[in-house]
Amino acid sequence: MTYQNIYNVISVCYNKFMSVALFFTIFISGLTLAVDAFAVSVTDGMVYRNLSKTKAVIIPLTFGIFQAVMPIIGFYISWGLSQIKIIEEVDHWIALVLLVFIGGKMIFDGSKELRSPDEKASPKKFSLTEVLIQGVATSIDALAVGFTFTVMFQSVNQIQLWAWISVLIIGVTTFLISLAGLMIGIRVGQLFRKKACVAEIVGGIILILIGIKIVVGAYVALPF
Repeated sequence: MTYQNIYNVISVCYNKFMSVALFFTIFISGLTLAVDAFAVSVTDGMVYRNLSKTKAVIIPLTFGIFQAVMPIIGFYISWGLSQIKIIEEVDHWIALVLLVFIGGKMIFDGSKELRSPDEKASPKKFSLTEVLIQGVATSIDALAVGFTFTVMFQSVNQIQLWAWISVLIIGVTTFLISLAGLMIGIRVGQLFRKKACVAEIVGGIILILIGIKIVVGAYVALPF
């Protein structure tokens, strides 16, 4: 075996190893990005009543799409501009404002119903607007992840192809994890079947805590 053949074998093995390592890195990134979407999905499952199969799929699908779209936007922005720091500086604050807004509204509505003399469990109806806002709030940090793609894939060929493969993996991972979270939330919400307002208040508190966690996580390394 000539030195050229040995080099070719080593080169092929190295490329395969790098491909596997990249897939693993992308998958772990998808899991990390999906944590907040999972928690919000649990909350949605708790507070939204009588979800049809279509609406139940819309929630995790929305989170999956946003988690996939944001990184590819960030990738193409960083592709054209070498240094962008403004998103990294404000993304967590935008997420906090959006989640506090939705969570605060849920707490207000739930408390108002709880204070009423003849409390009737009026189920919270599915709101596509709220779900879209949640999708934006839980995926803004994914925009910054897209900025890292140009660095992450600089040693491989077809960088744009890898970027699209990455967002596909991230989107599918988020969808599946969010779907699981929604199912868990529906089961938990059944415990509050006669007290819909209680579930709404608890869900609002959870959303606000998620917003706070996102902000704290931007400055301090958290174990979750």
